Amino acid sequence: MKRGWRNTLIGAGVVAVGIQFVTVRRDNPPVTANLVAPPPVEEILRRSCYNCHSNETRWPWYSHVAPVSWFVAHDVHEGRQHMDFSRWGEMSPQRQYVLTKEIRKLTEKGDMPLPMYLLMHRSARLSPADHQVLDAWVTSRVGPETGRQGGEHGGEHETP
Repeated sequence: MKRGWRNTLIGAGVVAVGIQFVTVRRDNPPVTANLVAPPPVEEILRRSCYNCHSNETRWPWYSHVAPVSWFVAHDVHEGRQHMDFSRWGEMSPQRQYVLTKEIRKLTEKGDMPLPMYLLMHRSARLSPADHQVLDAWVTSRVGPETGRQGGEHGGEHETP
């Protein structure tokens, strides 16, 4: 019985060391057309969104330890693919409009920042004051919330 546990632990140790050699891409491409926003808005977005939605990711220590590194890298690359503040100025006005509305929708619902992300990054949590600042900024860009429901990600088919 003891021998079985010992072999299991040794096997688990070998697997734990072995998976460290499965590397993931942890990169920060150049910022080409960063979002321009009022300083309070930029501070909130940098604190709560930029780690996954820009090319200015701060890769924490645990992003270098498999298997957690796989999930962190996946989330960052998926986040950038969907909305990348480092390339905001390259997007069409239509795309910026849709994403700006999506910022409002997802932050108001509490879907962003991701609850899992907030477990390790408490400072990314949005306060009621942060929500007010973001809502005022979104309203200045796209107008007040109309109550229309769009597609899965905030109505990518809506027009301004």
